[in-house]
Amino acid sequence: MIDLFAGAGGLSEGLQEAGFKSLYANELMETYARTFAANHPDTVVESEDIRNVDAADVRERLKLKRGELSLIAGGPPCQGFSINAPKRSVDDRRNHLFREYLRFVEEFQPRAVLIENVPGLVSFEGGATLEAILQSLRELGYAADVQILYAPLFGVPQTRWRTIVLGLRDASDASAAFPEPIRTAPMRVNFTSRFAGRDIVAMPRSITLPAHTTVAEAIGDLPVLQNGEAGEDLKPYRVEASNEYQRLLRVGSTGVANHEAARLGKINLQRLQHIPPGGNWTDIPFELLPAGMKQARRSDHTKRYGRVDPNGLASTILTKCDPHWGAYFHYDQDRAFTVREAARIQSFPDTYSFTGSRVEQYEQVGNAVPPLLAAAVGRSISTALGVEAAALTRAI
Repeated sequence: MIDLFAGAGGLSEGLQEAGFKSLYANELMETYARTFAANHPDTVVESEDIRNVDAADVRERLKLKRGELSLIAGGPPCQGFSINAPKRSVDDRRNHLFREYLRFVEEFQPRAVLIENVPGLVSFEGGATLEAILQSLRELGYAADVQILYAPLFGVPQTRWRTIVLGLRDASDASAAFPEPIRTAPMRVNFTSRFAGRDIVAMPRSITLPAHTTVAEAIGDLPVLQNGEAGEDLKPYRVEASNEYQRLLRVGSTGVANHEAARLGKINLQRLQHIPPGGNWTDIPFELLPAGMKQARRSDHTKRYGRVDPNGLASTILTKCDPHWGAYFHYDQDRAFTVREAARIQSFPDTYSFTGSRVEQYEQVGNAVPPLLAAAVGRSISTALGVEAAALTRAI
């Protein structure tokens, strides 16, 4: 496989766990590319604007003939498509980068194609952009389809949604290449979920499936930290692993890295004293609220200044665990999530290290595809291709 718009490597990490071998990755952000390279030393990693990269040159350097590659994976930058973006415009140049991705598809002619993005892609320009992607794949000889996947249904302990487009070469139908949910979880669909006259959200087929992974199950074994505490670069685990999620994310790890507590200011520490696990800004006394929130209705912004419920799902991990934007306060420690806790909630293994400043590390984690979700998609693609996964897979 090769990975375009690769970020820090969450998608490749999961696909490798499903048996794919990562040969090449392209990521414009140098810090992200360094993290990718540090964790995938056998992959050729380039940090260059993809519009300036010759796809034929990459294929020749990898010594591949057209049609030999199993998979091209990746996600053009999603901010321009996002339902949360301040302005969703076709003038945003990022919205057209999928054409660069398709240029690589045309050059390599892989057996399968994976494009991931945000749910807002479905409604952007009334679905015209999504239809253009699907039609372009069909014109290149791929059966193409789309689904919206909810990460908790695949073992990821956060409310994260991703739009997944899959294409299979020389096939009549791509729908079988999507994974079946293996968990149940509470969900609320707050975006357009219908495309081409049908609902494209993947749902569990049975109510007897096991429940979602909780936040406490995900991070409860990590070291206790005080507000602002850094400590050693590599810290011992707090306790022995108590569940399958912890055991699998700890495979090969000798300790906990990227686990330092950002320092909250005095006012946020005062606010925290009033917020119970599962609570939010509505539990804060009026006089301690930020000025801009004193006018808010109590039904608004319900995740802001939230202390996460240990028995529930985390808020979507964003590019910074800022309590002003979501439930990023630890459930029983008076601080915000560390980079490692955010990475655990994203399902990165503990051996995965993040480079750059702490701000850059949060960005890399928040922008990533959860490896567990990527692994589920990878296994289903592998099955559709008739390939047995050779690597260890993690089915949580």
